[in-house]
Amino acid sequence: MKSQIELVCICCPMGCQMQLHVEGRAISEIEGNTCKIGLNYARQECIDPRRMLSTTVACKNGLWPRLPVKTAEAIPKAMMGEIARSLHFLAVTAPVEIGAVIVENICGTSINVVATRSMPKVKLEADNN
Repeated sequence: MKSQIELVCICCPMGCQMQLHVEGRAISEIEGNTCKIGLNYARQECIDPRRMLSTTVACKNGLWPRLPVKTAEAIPKAMMGEIARSLHFLAVTAPVEIGAVIVENICGTSINVVATRSMPKVKLEADNN
């Protein structure tokens, strides 16, 4: 079965409008790209779409109640919901340094989730005694 997919490339400011001609599960032709980066983007987006995920997790004893995190690499688009749900129930304890691995191999993807800012620990009065 032949089909056509329309994509706008997001890899550079050109925003090329591309058409992918697909037969079954194979791309037969790509039109509209002005560079190789767009060509690679179109193939990836058609075969295995991936996205970065940025969110927050709960943080105990931190200066703020939530710690911003992101995936270290793009994850399969189909797994965005599952990964976001698993992070929703996660809590870390301050202090946390920027770049620290918060979760290794999230949902079996071999991709880590990392802190995108440092989180200092709040000093409680009980800590001074």
